[in-house]
Amino acid sequence: MVQFSSIFTGFTKSIAIRNGKKSKHDDGRETADALAKEAKKNEMMLTSSGSVAGASHNLAVVFSKGGKKGINQDRFVVWEDFGCQDDMIFCGVFDGHGPWGHLVAKRVRKLMPAALLRNWQKRVAHTVDGSDGISIDRSCFQFDIWKQSYFETCSIIDQELEQYADSFYSGTTALTLVRQGDLLVVANVGDSRAVLATTDDDGRLVSVQLTVDLKPNLPRESERIMQSRGRVLSCEDEPGVYRVWMPTVEGPGLAISRAFGDYYIKDFGLISEPELTSRKITHRDQFAILATDGVWDVMSNEEAVEIVSSTEEREDAAKRLVESAICAWKRKRRGVPMDDISAICLFFRNIPLSKQQAKSV
Repeated sequence: MVQFSSIFTGFTKSIAIRNGKKSKHDDGRETADALAKEAKKNEMMLTSSGSVAGASHNLAVVFSKGGKKGINQDRFVVWEDFGCQDDMIFCGVFDGHGPWGHLVAKRVRKLMPAALLRNWQKRVAHTVDGSDGISIDRSCFQFDIWKQSYFETCSIIDQELEQYADSFYSGTTALTLVRQGDLLVVANVGDSRAVLATTDDDGRLVSVQLTVDLKPNLPRESERIMQSRGRVLSCEDEPGVYRVWMPTVEGPGLAISRAFGDYYIKDFGLISEPELTSRKITHRDQFAILATDGVWDVMSNEEAVEIVSSTEEREDAAKRLVESAICAWKRKRRGVPMDDISAICLFFRNIPLSKQQAKSV
């Protein structure tokens, strides 16, 4: 148990510094945007392939490769020392789809971190002001703050996207992660996937899937879609690939049940509400992988963990994972145009990984 007043000392300090110039009518947008600009200036924000490390001792490495379907529609971002908090990092991968999916993914990548930070700051300040020194469970408190902040952020972003015509028949997934101290929060909209590498009681490296691929044929997803008059069907030329379809009008089907954009089908069960999970990081947890479905369509969780853990230089881990997925596409899906493939590998410590054989749990 901890006191409210002791939880976010760094938050209070960084915001106090910047609030000196803030207008009384500012809702926090200017502050969050200023922090994002500062992060870019200090090379603590990454939006292209590379690596970044900060005071939190995280190491994030990113790599992306376009497929054979046209322009690379994957986008990603890593923000170390998220919001000037030296115990926080934000990571996100966004997989665009449709004719203008790359623009939607790019827009969501730009909006998401600052908007989430703004809503988190607002909720923390409100909670601390009204706490009166009450003791609470730290992890439950932190997760609830992030959960409500994510819900508000995703709702605002989807409303904002609606003003753009290119978002009507195009959209994007969004898989994001926040590490705050020993708390890991993962929010998923779509079918990108987060996987954790941890060690079991025997010291072997094992994979733990942190998210669910949100496909239309999942029972809870299909129920919502059908209640909204949408249809969930698999076509003869795509056996096993279920899509969301409009009730009667012929039009494009969507192979995911949650996404930003895609307003042509938003009234028929498609939502942008994230599914959230949390985990307390322990000494056993080694790294997390966030990757678009271009990886998971041809590779198991265990294979991905093994590839990352066996990479000699950790800065090369994401590139090696993506290149391995490309080889798997050529081997397993001959004749099928390769999808865009992107991955973020987030290492939790500066110590080198021991090379251990991956095993599923």
